[in-house]
Amino acid sequence: MPDSDSRLSREAAPSAPPSDLGYDLAAVVASLGDARQRWRAAHDRHAEYGEPGFPSRHMVSRIIDTLSATLFPIRLGPAELNPANEDEFVGASLESALPGLAAQIRMELAYSAPDDAEDGREAEVRRIVTGLAKALPEIRRLLDTDLAAAYAGDPAARSVDEVLLCYPCVTAVIHHRIAHELYRLGAPLVARIIAEIAHSRTGIDIHPGARIGESFFIDHGTGVVIGQTAIIGDRVRIYQAVTLGARSFATDEHGHLVNEPRHPIVGNDVTIYAGATILGRITLGAGSVIGGNVWLTRSISPGSRVRQVTPSVAIESDTLSDWDI
Repeated sequence: MPDSDSRLSREAAPSAPPSDLGYDLAAVVASLGDARQRWRAAHDRHAEYGEPGFPSRHMVSRIIDTLSATLFPIRLGPAELNPANEDEFVGASLESALPGLAAQIRMELAYSAPDDAEDGREAEVRRIVTGLAKALPEIRRLLDTDLAAAYAGDPAARSVDEVLLCYPCVTAVIHHRIAHELYRLGAPLVARIIAEIAHSRTGIDIHPGARIGESFFIDHGTGVVIGQTAIIGDRVRIYQAVTLGARSFATDEHGHLVNEPRHPIVGNDVTIYAGATILGRITLGAGSVIGGNVWLTRSISPGSRVRQVTPSVAIESDTLSDWDI
């Protein structure tokens, strides 16, 4: 039920004239207010999403663009940059982006743990931001392996620069490598915002909790979904519309979902072709190849070849004879 103060304030407001289209604006506004109050009463363990102090997607978008430019300044920074002045640009950009990131993380921590002491929260903000700053060189190294894998894996690519500027998978992986580090350091909400920015820009949905090895390449990419607890090895290549998802969700005694490992583990040197759906905490052995449109819910041994065979699916490997799923 809405509280009396909010009801009185709405009743005291001057009524708006009826719309020419026939609706009563004041009634709509009052009904929306009642709906908000019902939400707040039913979900009192959550802060209301309209409250001030929640991280800003707009600000996080600007920060991730600046951090991306510090990783690849000549290509993603301003046009006037050259090797003689790029260090100056990187320094100035980090001096802008990292305090801005700290402000967003500070809001996340205040939102998720409002009762924590402010000095402890500030120490946590410094730890997370410092950890990300120190990780940036390693993130750049990993991204170099991703770029090399994309260039080597696509004969249509004419240069690594083209891959960096034109391939949506690179945009998604840049966002993911930064988001994953923030997730690991203890800022999962800001990390999730970064992941959703990448999703909206590329059509590639990678949860920041997913662990991805080096030399990772998503060809084309639209419709790819990689879940929170997925683990992907080195030199893995996947195509558009691939899902690494959960088969089911465990619940506790109260019926609440339990966040436990539920997504696939993909070994080194695995290729997954377009439209494949891989579900559950299963393992794809190293060197396996998953054909297009396969639906797979069982672990497979290293070196397996899985293909769609109408009306079923067959698996071939050195250790398994053909069998149907």
